[in-house]
Amino acid sequence: MRDKIQENIENRIKRRGRGKLYVNADFADLGTPDAVRQALQRLQKVGFVIRVFRGIYSYPKIDKELGLGLLKPSLWEIAQAISRRDQTVIIPTASEALNLLGLSTQVAANAVFYTNGSSRKVKIGSGRGITFIHTSDNRMLAFKSQLMLLVVLAMREIGESQLTDEQWDIIKTHLKQINKADFNHDIKLVPVWIQEKLHSI
Repeated sequence: MRDKIQENIENRIKRRGRGKLYVNADFADLGTPDAVRQALQRLQKVGFVIRVFRGIYSYPKIDKELGLGLLKPSLWEIAQAISRRDQTVIIPTASEALNLLGLSTQVAANAVFYTNGSSRKVKIGSGRGITFIHTSDNRMLAFKSQLMLLVVLAMREIGESQLTDEQWDIIKTHLKQINKADFNHDIKLVPVWIQEKLHSI
């Protein structure tokens, strides 16, 4: 008889589609922590999910158009999963924010994030890694919208006088995805020149 918890986990993952990362807590409603952990390990053994890092599993996308096969999750996605697993908050560096918003094409093999957790380095597969640096910057940790935080970090990095029309158009596209309540909360946390720019939309 097939394990019911394993079956329920598999069905939930399938419903959400490929390209997602999972931690044990995502299935806390389906069984005990130990039962969920064992079920995910069995799903890994049969090749349904891939273990990305300790306690983190991927149901990867498959590239059929170019024949690249299984696509690896980004370091940002893995960092977010680690943060969710450890119940911490992470903040991208300015260079990471530029990349994540499509304002830079540079993709580093190693990513750096600030966190309210402990400082550490983790190795992700061959040649990739993530560095977490502890921070107590309460203003950055107070953002409700991570997308809004990315926008602010990117704009600060670019600078008021260096922001191009093309960059501003990209930023405005991202801003449309932030709900009004989060925007109204987070706008109070940003520098005055950014406030004025964002209110001009």
